[in-house]
Amino acid sequence: MTNQFHRALNRMAFFTALLVAGLILFYEPFLRVASANIVLNGIIIGTTLFGIGLCFVEMFKLLPEYKWARAYFAGRKNAALPPRLLRPVALMLRARPLRIPASTLNGMLDMIQIRFDDSRESVRYITNTLIFLGLLGTFWGLIITVGGFADLIGNLNFADENVLTAMQSGLTRPLSGMATAFTSSLMGLAGSLAVGFLGLQVQLAQNGIFRDVEDYLAAHTSVAPIDDASVVCNATKELNKSVQELKQTFSELA
Repeated sequence: MTNQFHRALNRMAFFTALLVAGLILFYEPFLRVASANIVLNGIIIGTTLFGIGLCFVEMFKLLPEYKWARAYFAGRKNAALPPRLLRPVALMLRARPLRIPASTLNGMLDMIQIRFDDSRESVRYITNTLIFLGLLGTFWGLIITVGGFADLIGNLNFADENVLTAMQSGLTRPLSGMATAFTSSLMGLAGSLAVGFLGLQVQLAQNGIFRDVEDYLAAHTSVAPIDDASVVCNATKELNKSVQELKQTFSELA
């Protein structure tokens, strides 16, 4: 059995360690970026942490499935049943049939694939949510920026000699809006990238298990022999029947 599961888990651990090291090294710039809009950026950071934790939870949920597959393929009949994803297939294979009907193979593989896809829906949703929060912050910041410039220009008195000082003090709100737009977009995209990468590793681990199960089932599938003579005979009968019906149709039209 391949080590795709362990490689994916090692990549997840290495990537998470790089994220933690980057935050430690660039703590002050990250804090300045996050404080541009502490409410929205805090939500983005919390959603990212939740998504990272969910990816690891989904990965560790695959561990019993992986152990069962290794034990079953090695011929250990007393292997504990997997808890969730491969359990229906494990129940069907519990009797250890020598050969599996070909009609059952596609059903088993489709069942596994559907369960794998369903288990990844939460990670996909969090990734899309992070992108949405980044875009929300962008438009929120643009609204603040446009409104700030509108208020600034409307309140300026160009006949006053202190107009430049008033303009300088009035730029605070538009600049804060631009900071909100850029920082939320940056953090939303970075969070979606991090969660998306970890979700990809979960998918790769699932694909590794799926391929191993597919190879095992294919190697133990019995294909019913096809009788070529009977197929040709049936096709000839159907062709003759169609010719007779066509002749009868032409005779009725004549």
